[in-house]
Amino acid sequence: MTQDDLLIRRFNAGDTEALKAIYMQYKTDLMAVARALLNDQTLVEDVLHDVFVQFAGLSGRFKLKGALKAYLAICVANRARNMNRTGRPRATERLQPAGGQTSETPAQTASQAEQHQAISLALADLPDAQRQVIVLHVLGALRFREIAKTHKESIHTVQSRYRYGLKKLQSLLNGKVAHD
Repeated sequence: MTQDDLLIRRFNAGDTEALKAIYMQYKTDLMAVARALLNDQTLVEDVLHDVFVQFAGLSGRFKLKGALKAYLAICVANRARNMNRTGRPRATERLQPAGGQTSETPAQTASQAEQHQAISLALADLPDAQRQVIVLHVLGALRFREIAKTHKESIHTVQSRYRYGLKKLQSLLNGKVAHD
């Protein structure tokens, strides 16, 4: 039995500490998914809050089919897609690089910040379907099969969106991101 299985069992038994543990375990990854799809920190926090409130309501009857992280990432992506459909303007806030102390020089840090900003802006320019597949695959660590199943599309469609999205990202970033 995996750690996620144990957490789900405790969660279904009404253990609020299990819900907190799930939130703490996946919060950073789920925020990265939401941030890449929305580019607005306020909306990112709203999406994460909404997903976990809805998830908490499933206590006692949640059945996990697959990976918990994948399930939650799909929930975040769906909620973000719904927010995008409501016509809310998307800000151009940059993606936050992964945290942690590094021994990089200020010049390296500034260069990486510029690269993250360029990638974030380019992601915002992609069609929603392509952006969502890229974000779920790269940041959400979902397999194409999982993405296809949850979107009720063929795996070939999902792979094509990923491939075309990467190609468009490459053309958008051509000359904007310095190569090491």
